[in-house]
Amino acid sequence: MQNFRRLHVWERAHQFALDVRIATESFPRTGYSELKAQLVSAAESIPTNIVEGCGASSRKEFARYLDISIKSTFEVEYQLQLAKDYSILLPNRWESLSSEVVQIRRMLYGLRKSVLTADRNPE
Repeated sequence: MQNFRRLHVWERAHQFALDVRIATESFPRTGYSELKAQLVSAAESIPTNIVEGCGASSRKEFARYLDISIKSTFEVEYQLQLAKDYSILLPNRWESLSSEVVQIRRMLYGLRKSVLTADRNPE
């Protein structure tokens, strides 16, 4: 078990989820509610799965939750692209959120690798 609040990637993912929710508040009230809900849900899934993984009983299980978080970053990245292409997310906002989700994904890959490596090389 690990304290998720000590993970820098969780801090970034948590702030990212808050930022996505704020960004979706500017979406039109009609016509895009499903995209808004799906985008917020996928963004919140990233830190949520990190937290769930911290409660896992093994490193392998923790890595599985990190894998789910990684997949959610891909989903969010596409949904941000869709919002930009629908012209409901400003290009500068899209750029900053897209860049952040890619950075979070890189951090998750690194953490997942270290979790699995530590599992193969127990101290």
